[in-house]
Amino acid sequence: MKNCKKTMKFKYPMKFESPNRIFFFVILFLFISIPYATGQYVNTKIKTKHEVYIDSLKQVEYDYVFPILGQETYRKGFDIPYPAGLMANYMWLKQNLIFDNMQLGIQTDDLDIPLTDVDFIEYGENTNTSYSYNVRPDLWILPFLNVYGIFGGGQSRTEVNLTAPIPLYSNVEQDIRTAGIGIMGAGGIGPIWFSVDANWTWSKPELLDKPVQVNVLGIRLGHTFTFKNKPERNIAIWGGAMSMKMNSDTKGEIKLIDALPPEAWENRDEIVDNYYDWYNNEATPPQKIVADKILTPIIERIDAADGSTIIRYGMDKQVQQQWNGTIGGQFQFNKRWMLRSEAGLIGNRKSFLFSINYRFLL
Repeated sequence: MKNCKKTMKFKYPMKFESPNRIFFFVILFLFISIPYATGQYVNTKIKTKHEVYIDSLKQVEYDYVFPILGQETYRKGFDIPYPAGLMANYMWLKQNLIFDNMQLGIQTDDLDIPLTDVDFIEYGENTNTSYSYNVRPDLWILPFLNVYGIFGGGQSRTEVNLTAPIPLYSNVEQDIRTAGIGIMGAGGIGPIWFSVDANWTWSKPELLDKPVQVNVLGIRLGHTFTFKNKPERNIAIWGGAMSMKMNSDTKGEIKLIDALPPEAWENRDEIVDNYYDWYNNEATPPQKIVADKILTPIIERIDAADGSTIIRYGMDKQVQQQWNGTIGGQFQFNKRWMLRSEAGLIGNRKSFLFSINYRFLL
């Protein structure tokens, strides 16, 4: 069966300015491709050796609600996946981050300093590594249009390297909870199928005041290879690109003991000496005014090994590279069970995803 296997599911997209524009773009793109294909992971009709299978599809009385136009799709000799599905995903991702517009505040038993702009802080390379899992229920509304939800969690580790006014390394780990929605469209021209997948997720790290919105766009081109004697079994491979963009405003608070790694506390005398060397020899008068208000109190707490001090922070945060390249593949055992994997290899962002999908009629 050179079947029109479903494409879907990866969630690595670019942000458009509004959901309405994404919806319009996907629908327009798909309707242009309708004369060529009417299914997910669409290919041309199954070859002569599978004509018996095609004929059987054309005789199917498709009396299920979804996808709409399912009967018409079968009559044209295209196979389609079962409309409803449940996918379990595990993903590892590592990428560089850019921080800007840093603000710091402090809260102790005798101090309560609100967020204060510290515009002379400079950064080296900052990275975020996340391990996440999620469940994605989905439904093919039309043979070429899928909608889905995302529900899951995981752990995030952010490594921050300050280079000025003093060298300082911070490593923060926190659990995250994630929920979101997505829309994916598929079509095909000849033996090549394509998919456009956009989703919007809201992740709530335990140390942040508000969820972080992440917008992802994934574009893929691929081909499906069917098994000669097993029409419902196939292997699909693809290549594509993923774009990621997050809302930049980040605010939260963390105990000083959690913000600095153990080696920073062991070398706190060096940190304190570096700070006062900068303050006395390099800091400008405007910088000293800000330092006296917020940086010096933080350094005094480090010097006193007071890890209970609460540090407030705010910043603009964004991924360093919006786009990266991806490759992936899927093995479909039958119309109910599929395994898939995708890796981000080209570009600053590196990722690996593994998932299992179960589908059923609805």
